[in-house]
Amino acid sequence: MLGGILASRHGLSSLVVERRDGPQRAPAAHVVNARTYEIFRQAGLDMDRIYAAGKDPADSGHVNFVTRLSGDLIGRLPFERQGDECLAFTPTPLRNLSQHRLEPILVDELDVSNGAELQYRQQWEHAEQAGDVVLSDVTDLDTGRTRRVRSQYLIGCDGAGSRVRKMLGIEMVGPPLLQCFLMIHFGANLRELVADRPGVLHFVLDPEASGTFVAHDVESDWVFMHSFDPETESLDDYTDQRCHEIVDKAAGAPLDAKILGRGTWWMSSQTVESMGEGRIFLAGDAAHRFPPTGGLGLNSGVQDIHGLMWRLGAIAAGRAEPQLLTTYEIERIPVAQNNAHQSLTNALKMVALSVALGTDAEPTSERMRASMADPAKAAEIAEAVETQREHFDLFGLQLGYVYGDGALVAEGSACEPGSPSVYEPTARPGARLPHAWVDRVGGASTLDLVPIDRPVLFSFGAHDKWAEMLDAAEVATVRVGVDTKPLDAWRDVCAVGETGALLVRPDHHVAWRARAADASPGLGAALDAVAGRR
Repeated sequence: MLGGILASRHGLSSLVVERRDGPQRAPAAHVVNARTYEIFRQAGLDMDRIYAAGKDPADSGHVNFVTRLSGDLIGRLPFERQGDECLAFTPTPLRNLSQHRLEPILVDELDVSNGAELQYRQQWEHAEQAGDVVLSDVTDLDTGRTRRVRSQYLIGCDGAGSRVRKMLGIEMVGPPLLQCFLMIHFGANLRELVADRPGVLHFVLDPEASGTFVAHDVESDWVFMHSFDPETESLDDYTDQRCHEIVDKAAGAPLDAKILGRGTWWMSSQTVESMGEGRIFLAGDAAHRFPPTGGLGLNSGVQDIHGLMWRLGAIAAGRAEPQLLTTYEIERIPVAQNNAHQSLTNALKMVALSVALGTDAEPTSERMRASMADPAKAAEIAEAVETQREHFDLFGLQLGYVYGDGALVAEGSACEPGSPSVYEPTARPGARLPHAWVDRVGGASTLDLVPIDRPVLFSFGAHDKWAEMLDAAEVATVRVGVDTKPLDAWRDVCAVGETGALLVRPDHHVAWRARAADASPGLGAALDAVAGRR
């Protein structure tokens, strides 16, 4: 959906075809991080409505490790950073916003976007590239009729089993199957049950009832993730009665629950070798599959489509050459690989809990209770919980990823990834432009000064000299201290001198940095990089 919205913002028409008969109904991804909200904000979405659809941090600001949902608390950690302390680094803090509540909002935004069309019950079958067009065969699942659709580009956002990726013969790297889960979706008001320890995730560590409760809405909408063996059982084995029994056992009490749905889910950790071929591209789960431990899947997909659409928009407007598209995968594949690694690392760290409880060797409730009652084990159990902290605090990874190469002029040696939890604002080329409030907290951000459709040059002094080097039709300008207040503290964070400048791409990423006006000859190379002319 977001691809169609962004296409409209770039003056492009688009057709979105979807196999389902409507927006996502069952809960899926639920973590929408700060970077994704920043992209939504730039796209002009209704942020008040989006935030209203998210969960109150009072309900979703923690993760609990419990014996059973109504049992003993083994440990408790904050779930990401959702408070006002984030406003020093981003205008849009993370919230838990379930995909089945977000998607209808995106559909509404798509409906009002010029040139965007959405068609349900349509299945993409195959495509051929012929010169400067892509010819796709699309089948109407209600009538069985197949038609041919002509487009300039095709973007496969068609999920982990991507037909587009398979047609292109693009291989995925990494383990294809780590674990299988049964997802039980049920409706229940569990506020009273979790009143003294609300949280978005509740990990049940009793090996005889193990699984994870996900609170999509504490008063109405829950999921329980339970281990599933596809070699010995099928989804048909899980009747409503059996699902009730599993959920009640994990809760440690009978729940007045209504089973709303069930499904299976395969956890893997894979990234593609290539993000496309010719005029066909991949984005989202079609290009990478992560374990859910980190909430990086949906957010990485949003970054993919954001990075791709500014390139397509610039080419269509004549501001860039088609060669610019080769930098899409140069930038995005390393980010996907790093996210996959972090997600897998988080998943593997969960083993520390069963080791500390002794249930890795003896998977029984008795062993768990004995370990918890043993004073000598208390420090080990507490340490195992603390080991999970990074899993639920990825602020640095979410905002601090830096493109090492691509549509930019690199500066010095490659940037080594820092702590996933620690965000250190930088205007190093490849990094997301640091945020600062231009006027007041809750007002305009420096990110808001970046147009969605063209690069912008931030000059901190020598404004006339910088402006003389630009084509106003190709590059926007912001004269810091003239068009805005001086923002000296922000300039220091950007590590730019009083006459320096920054060239920032439409996706908020810095393309080039000049610490002073005497570095101006480098601007030409930077403009060429952003326009795909090198």
